[in-house]
Amino acid sequence: MCKIDFLRRHSTIPFQDPFTFPEVNPKTRKMVLRKVVGMMMGCLGMSCLKITDQPTRPSPSDFDSPSSASDDADSIDPQNPKSSTGGIGKIKLNDGRYLAYKERGVPKNLSNYKIIIVHGFASNKEMNFMASQKLMDELGIYLIQFDRAGYGESDPNPRRSLKSEASDIQELADQLQLGSKFYLIGVSVGSYPTWSCIKNIPERLAGVALVVPFINYRWPSLPHDLIQDDYRKNLSRWAVWISRHTPGLLHWWLTQKMFPSSSVLDRNPKFFSNKDLEVLKNTPGYQLLCKSKLKEEPIFHSLRKDFIVAFGKWDFDPLSISNPFGQSKSQLHIWQGYEDKVVPVELQRFISKRLPWIKYHEVGDGGHLLVYDSDVCEAILRSLLLGEDPPLYKPNFDYN
Repeated sequence: MCKIDFLRRHSTIPFQDPFTFPEVNPKTRKMVLRKVVGMMMGCLGMSCLKITDQPTRPSPSDFDSPSSASDDADSIDPQNPKSSTGGIGKIKLNDGRYLAYKERGVPKNLSNYKIIIVHGFASNKEMNFMASQKLMDELGIYLIQFDRAGYGESDPNPRRSLKSEASDIQELADQLQLGSKFYLIGVSVGSYPTWSCIKNIPERLAGVALVVPFINYRWPSLPHDLIQDDYRKNLSRWAVWISRHTPGLLHWWLTQKMFPSSSVLDRNPKFFSNKDLEVLKNTPGYQLLCKSKLKEEPIFHSLRKDFIVAFGKWDFDPLSISNPFGQSKSQLHIWQGYEDKVVPVELQRFISKRLPWIKYHEVGDGGHLLVYDSDVCEAILRSLLLGEDPPLYKPNFDYN
């Protein structure tokens, strides 16, 4: 089957020649698809929580009956939100969807700081953020980790957008009564909802940390000479096009058994730094992608739509934002690993220079999995909450 017939069969729109690329043989086609999967699942924003840990979105029967689930959500006492063992609960959003969350740290009524963590691509509220209970007790941190729309136990949002992501976070903060201001930490692709909050609800933010934040190559202010030779740029365009127009092709490739697809990414040094590989080695049962889970359409389509919003065209350019915090004490931090093979350090350095009001931190031996490093997580929290600026993580722009 030729490439055109292959795309026509799996496309969801009337077929037109979509690319200006020349005809390619099957071997090259497989290579392109493999790289696109790498872009989606490993190379640009995989949070590296194994998908086997992510539960399928439950039916209402998993929480008693639909009526009892609705009644329970409506009757939640804001001072003591209903939660199961381990501080897990749900809120009902204004549009009727449910959003699941997990509490960590000290009790909310005893806390000094209230933080929401926004997970990345293919992750959920069980993501690893290696902040010790001792540290959270010391600083008085109340931490919320939640399932973004369509992940874990949260309902999907068929109208997912940049603004809807910020709206979900705002509603979560309001229903849990986090106060007029709260802190936000966005990890990897979880930085796109965080950027949306910075743009749309800056008055609610006491401070923000972006940890290894992904880069959207469609941001207009990114200089051409900095990204023209970055292979991720063209791969992201391929991946968005395939995700939007040929989901059948993508789903087939991710779940078929004839050729290696996602498995080539597992512990591949092309996508992970040495420090990342150490993390993966010490993560029992780590698996980048689970085909059995991706066969389930709700999970597959949530990942696909999340990717499209993240890497598609935005209605604002983050690099053109003026300091939204003005003279307030709120501040935006970026934490980047120098050896990150997912997000180029050069782009993060450019952003920090373009927006001098950002506090930029760099981990010299760090890769993309900074949230698995307890020392780095402690530094992130102390910097965000106390304004500490550890010399160990000051960028060395002469470092080669």
